[in-house]
Amino acid sequence: MATTREFARTAIGPNNRLFSNFKVIVESAFYGNNVVHIGDLATAYANARKAPGVVTTDMPVAHTDELGLPADAKVLVANDGRVVGRTAAARRIIGQPGIDAKYYGDVLREAVFAGTRRQFYTGDVVVGLDKEFSVSAHLMLNQDYAANFYSYLLNFQIATNTVLERYAHSNPLPENDIYIYADPDWSSPDFPNGLALFDPDHNVAAILGLRYFGELKKSTLTLAWATAHRNGFTACHGGMKRYDLGDRKFTMAAFGLSGSGKSTITLAKHAGKYIVDVLHDDAFVINRQSGTTTALEPAYFDKTADYAPSDPALNYFLTAQNVGVTLDDKGQKVIVTQEVRNNNGRAIKSRFLTPNRVDHLAEPLNAVFWIMKDDTLPPVLKITDPTLAAVFGATLATKRSTAENLVGKVDMNALVIEPFANPFRCYPLGEDYADFRTMFAGGKINCYILNTGFFNGVKVTPGVTLGSIEKIVENQAAFKPFGQVNNLEYLDLPDYPVDFTDKDYVDRLRARMHDRLQFVQKQKTELDGYNALPVEAESTLLDLIGELN
Repeated sequence: MATTREFARTAIGPNNRLFSNFKVIVESAFYGNNVVHIGDLATAYANARKAPGVVTTDMPVAHTDELGLPADAKVLVANDGRVVGRTAAARRIIGQPGIDAKYYGDVLREAVFAGTRRQFYTGDVVVGLDKEFSVSAHLMLNQDYAANFYSYLLNFQIATNTVLERYAHSNPLPENDIYIYADPDWSSPDFPNGLALFDPDHNVAAILGLRYFGELKKSTLTLAWATAHRNGFTACHGGMKRYDLGDRKFTMAAFGLSGSGKSTITLAKHAGKYIVDVLHDDAFVINRQSGTTTALEPAYFDKTADYAPSDPALNYFLTAQNVGVTLDDKGQKVIVTQEVRNNNGRAIKSRFLTPNRVDHLAEPLNAVFWIMKDDTLPPVLKITDPTLAAVFGATLATKRSTAENLVGKVDMNALVIEPFANPFRCYPLGEDYADFRTMFAGGKINCYILNTGFFNGVKVTPGVTLGSIEKIVENQAAFKPFGQVNNLEYLDLPDYPVDFTDKDYVDRLRARMHDRLQFVQKQKTELDGYNALPVEAESTLLDLIGELN
């Protein structure tokens, strides 16, 4: 695997792809005398227990030996203040229109200098769990946030000698390692919401003034996805699983934002009807040539509200963030899984939560599911045209998530469009569109829309969604034409009738499709057209709207 060190003897000029001022500023900080390197989870756990405000519960951690933890390790809880989600408003991407690289270089140098007056930990992980795709990542984090540092090493694959030996034989990439510098105690009146600064071409990020653990996780994935994209893979913010039906296998990917049902769909056991292998519920990449898939993380970072206090899944919790703690009837400290303290309580769960966990799937995809919350769409739609399938992915409509720290007055019930359910993209949207359009054009991958919200005022329950997926997996799903719309069919479900004689319904459906059209049209001028889509995306939506008249 190629790293910066292997290219250190190459000429360093202004156009050198492996070095930039951002890269040099951040990496140099890792070697300061205010920095302590942590190379094992046992030490990281001990440091986290002593960090300010951390609660050591009485909930034991399972599989401590396999995880490299002390046998008596307990679930640790760390809570933040007002902000308990990701702050999209803080993100700045070097290379995008309107971003002054010199200005942000000055900001970064000053931030890193201020950080030299504080103590930091550094640690190493590998992102990507198969030799087909792996990249080394390094985190530098203020020591007062040792709990988040420990969670980071748990969430990704800590670089043990065994892992590094495997990594050395992985597919070599002409890329930098990933370097993440994070100082939650940094502040600036110019950035009241913090600053998440990315130089994706050089695999560097600085996460400043932001405490939420998800910022560390998603900043690493942002750079890993960009690395994958540059090297022949499609970046996927979604869940991936494989059904073993005995005589055949069925692989599916579900793309959705946090809170859309992505994890519920991916981790569902289907009452034991099938053997189900889970790749991951949040992050993976697809090899554009072979169609094979690779998970990026071993652990899961999911909402605690999804679990009752008696749920056996709690046995696989490793850490928890932004949750309450109480005493049970035995006087032992346990977490409050319901979102009483705040929204978006989270937990790192070990890979052992899913007994049939795999890190790589050699079988190519059979189906893609776009998860939306659009009350004009029935619970399941099938898209039979590759261009329309890519267009719906690029205009994926859903509700805001409580995993986000939304700046300003925001209507949480309003529909928003998040292309391919990936707000962490740091390269032009048209490139993702092209990747998915090509994938669907091969004719071997079916595409569906799952509405997990409401349809005409009736909630689409998880049972309905999972039951519908089972019908598709078993080839038992009967689809009907979706009115006069070409290339769209719907799954006929008795509790969710589709009535195209209802003028109000058709008007609302047309309005939703027009929202998608406006989004596509807006990309032609916004950010100087950085995220513009091909003309076919606009014309396809115009045709669809015309078929609703």
